[in-house]
Amino acid sequence: MNPDPLPHSIFENTEVAYSYKTNSELKKAYYLFKMMNNPFLVKMGNQTINLMLKLHFPIYGIIRNTIYEQFCGGESLEKSLKVIKNLEKNQIETLLNYSVEGLEDAKSYLFTFENTLEAIQFAKENQSIRAVCIKFTGFAKIDIWIKLQKGETLSDEERSEYEQAKYYIDTLCQEAVKSNVQLYVDAEESWFQDSIDALVDKMMIKYNQQEAIVFNTFQMYRNDKLAYLHKSIETANEKGYILGAKLVRGAYVEKENEHASQHGIPSPIHKSKEETDFDFDKAVALCIENIEKVSICCASHNEKSNLLFLEGLKNKGIPLNHKHVCSSQLFGMSDNITYNMGKEGIKMAKYLPFGPIKEVIPYLIRRSQENTSMEGQSSREYTLLRKEVKRRGI
Repeated sequence: MNPDPLPHSIFENTEVAYSYKTNSELKKAYYLFKMMNNPFLVKMGNQTINLMLKLHFPIYGIIRNTIYEQFCGGESLEKSLKVIKNLEKNQIETLLNYSVEGLEDAKSYLFTFENTLEAIQFAKENQSIRAVCIKFTGFAKIDIWIKLQKGETLSDEERSEYEQAKYYIDTLCQEAVKSNVQLYVDAEESWFQDSIDALVDKMMIKYNQQEAIVFNTFQMYRNDKLAYLHKSIETANEKGYILGAKLVRGAYVEKENEHASQHGIPSPIHKSKEETDFDFDKAVALCIENIEKVSICCASHNEKSNLLFLEGLKNKGIPLNHKHVCSSQLFGMSDNITYNMGKEGIKMAKYLPFGPIKEVIPYLIRRSQENTSMEGQSSREYTLLRKEVKRRGI
């Protein structure tokens, strides 16, 4: 017999969800999401931040004490340790990410490599850090990845840059194996994702023979990714390695549709959210079916999908603490999922960005915009926080 299905109401327990927050921390998060629940205020706030930065106004203190504190761990690894240890106290693991974006020169690539290497070594000494997350475009220009996907010949300079990038990536994979730390490769835009996938596959063949160390990210809002996941599982079985699969819905809807329109090509994005939800849940079920050969990170803020993930594992008799099972959400969001699912016994993790405030601002602005555009997300966060504020009577 299958176990009784879990009630959707497990995500309504705000006492568990915010048990780690003091009253003052809870109220600060409540007022922040109250503001973020208003798209006009978010738009105006982001424009104001960009303007004040251009005019060199001293606003870093304000940013540090608001959106940075909500969504980031700290300006360095050591400064992030307090957050990591606080998560660990609640049996929540960490996916660590050096969240500096948009830097494109040899010095920046070296800097990103050195910081990522340091993060892996740091994770080795802090066992609750499950993984370090990277973007391959942090090591070579986007134009190079585009040309590789198109099958175009690289110039000598581009070839040299690409070989350097492969050296950085391979070295990071080696260090991850040595440190027993997983390496999650973030997904990017469709017009150069294939070239990233090809290199991730090579790293998995090389380093995932015994354990799942290297993970690819599958954006299920793309209409071709369920088929690609099938193919990836088949390839892993044929070549005898464990597939690392981080499943997400996706983050570049507007950009993808705009790119497709500009180039007169069909959009790779599903036509509806329902189609995306269907493919995401099918992908989760597929990974569960192949759990001995697939290590899955269900990276979702969707309550229904997380519930189906839990029920799927239970129905198959798979231990919730199986080494190939993990669910994750962004730090600062969806604590009702993270903490309540953790209470059920599944391994949970928070995606925790870190880095200097000045360099992380593009990530923070994107985070606030995505929060507003994600269907009902800011409203959901605000409602849950308001519920807990009322429950505590503060």
